[in-house]
Amino acid sequence: MEYSYATKDGVFTVKEYKSGLEIVSYQGGDIYLTVPESIPISNKGEEESVSLEKPVLSIGKKAMLSCKSLRRVSLPKSMEEVGDWAFAYCNALREICLPEKEIRFGKDVFRECAALLSVTVEGKQKEIGALLAAAVTLLDTPYLFSVLQCGEEGWFKEWDARMLQVLREDDMEGFSKMGLWGEEDYGCIENDPDYFLNQKRKKKVRIAYLRLLNPPGLCEDIRQELARYLREHEESSEVLLKEHGGDSQYYKLFTENGCLTKENYDRILSEIGENYPEMKAWFLKYKEEKIGYTDFFEGLML
Repeated sequence: MEYSYATKDGVFTVKEYKSGLEIVSYQGGDIYLTVPESIPISNKGEEESVSLEKPVLSIGKKAMLSCKSLRRVSLPKSMEEVGDWAFAYCNALREICLPEKEIRFGKDVFRECAALLSVTVEGKQKEIGALLAAAVTLLDTPYLFSVLQCGEEGWFKEWDARMLQVLREDDMEGFSKMGLWGEEDYGCIENDPDYFLNQKRKKKVRIAYLRLLNPPGLCEDIRQELARYLREHEESSEVLLKEHGGDSQYYKLFTENGCLTKENYDRILSEIGENYPEMKAWFLKYKEEKIGYTDFFEGLML
């Protein structure tokens, strides 16, 4: 038997599951959704209806597939498992809040959730959340999505080992040979080797930025390798300007790691144009203090 449970701007469909309940589906427009720890259901007996509270133990397969409104979802302490594809294609989902307990996650739970930036775990430091989210969005490593192990020394080592594997992979790995394309594929941007190369490097740049901005457990040798990757690839400025121009953490990290140089300064300032005045002011100050002489009229550009 299925039951309905109203949220602020939507409704869950739930069914009895083991000793509690499973969320079968969700319909609605909630932006911030809190899954309740228990839900009252009515059992009809021979004489009267009895209302019982049952714990929510599971989110079922594809239960919230392609929910476009969701930005944040909080799961209760009663939760035991999350089924395959439960949050797949929720492309606005930015944060998941989890209790500090082991939860069984199925296959591709967060498939194509590119906006997922943090998986907040009760009792864990904030930086862990960004790395936990990246385990399934950037590194494609569901085995690292462990609520209890995240933040431990061994977990950091596994995370960094996978990161380095991705970072050191040949940039054209996975690109189909041109001779294997069909006639209909010619002119398709995804089959352009330059486009493929750019996308591959931008992914690596995003990973490097992420780890440097969330440094717990990061050893110095790996930190230097990440900084060197940002310095050596133009995609680091492309990702900065197009995705994080208003975030001071990113443009300060960019300069702290020597990515802004005499050789690329004019190009980057030109690409900023009239956008991001705070970043432009920071770069101008950095040039004056670290790179060298700045023309007086350059300051008027601000």
